[in-house]
Amino acid sequence: MACRADFHTHTTASDGVLSPSDLVRLAYEQGVRVMALTDHDSTEGVAEARRAAEAYPDFTLIPGVELGTDIPGGEVHVLGYFLEPDDPELQETLRRLREGRRGRGQGMVRRLRELGLDVTWEQVQRIAGDGAVGRPHVAQALLEKGYVSTVKEAFDKYIGRNGPAYVEREKLTPAEAVATIVRLGGVPCLAHPADLKDLEGTLTELKAAGLAAMEVFYKDYSPSTVAALADVARRFDLIPLGGSDYHGIFGQAEPLPGGMHSPLPDEHIEALLALGRERVARPAS
Repeated sequence: MACRADFHTHTTASDGVLSPSDLVRLAYEQGVRVMALTDHDSTEGVAEARRAAEAYPDFTLIPGVELGTDIPGGEVHVLGYFLEPDDPELQETLRRLREGRRGRGQGMVRRLRELGLDVTWEQVQRIAGDGAVGRPHVAQALLEKGYVSTVKEAFDKYIGRNGPAYVEREKLTPAEAVATIVRLGGVPCLAHPADLKDLEGTLTELKAAGLAAMEVFYKDYSPSTVAALADVARRFDLIPLGGSDYHGIFGQAEPLPGGMHSPLPDEHIEALLALGRERVARPAS
């Protein structure tokens, strides 16, 4: 189901396949009129996306980022909205996180080669191009070499958290990520919460750090999952948001921008925009 807003998208600035301008164009064609660009640990695509958005007077682009953070036995992703790419503190934080991604990518390549797979760091870098190196680029390298038939198989068999080539990387804690986004004047949102084993415990900690929103209408969440998460969002006083998490790497199984099983109500879209206007008008602390 197409939705007029999509608050979770990726481009070639991280591990998506579309350029920022092509993503804006596709999103608009799909009926999206409010979109957040949330590349992993990077805001490099925002300037190009903003230029592309100028062609559509009724299109609102929200500059954002997705931060990967660590908890014992897993990870939590935090989206930050209304962050300005020219903020020095933001860029220093993202630089450190990208260096961690680079080191992890190199470590994964070493482990894959130890397993007898002919994947090289140069190949992964070529696939990533100018984007921040991520596991999907390693997965694409495995796909190119014919070791797997899909990106999902690469994660399941080799580079997922329990895979033989998985490598940890330096990350913020979830609370640090939320606090950083708030300090920089942004709006923090918890991504794909249904993946978390202790959602309410995580929310208690993150709400204290300044969490303002949570993904409820995430791409393939069923109506029952959406209803359960909406109830949690109400109890924690969080804006229920949603997004397609569009990358363009998973073929026909991946929803296009704006693609969600349950529509995102206009009242939640307007609540985020209002909070964003308030944060932007107030100097970052």
